[in-house]
Amino acid sequence: MILIHKELDTRGLNCPLPILKAKKALADMASGDVLRVVSTDPGSLRDFQAFAKQTGNDLIEQSTVADDYIHLLRRR
Repeated sequence: MILIHKELDTRGLNCPLPILKAKKALADMASGDVLRVVSTDPGSLRDFQAFAKQTGNDLIEQSTVADDYIHLLRRR
């Protein structure tokens, strides 16, 4: 079980808004904290992979539940 420190609902928003909101949320979090982002944008799967690679934050899990794409990021 992964402890979630903050959750961000970006349903209905398209790229780049989910990424921008996640970046802002991560900036306010401590190192090692986990952010859960829920999106309805199918492109968010690859967007968050690229975002994690560029920023050094750890993309620990991605999943799809119905129309939601869920991303778990660990703050570097």
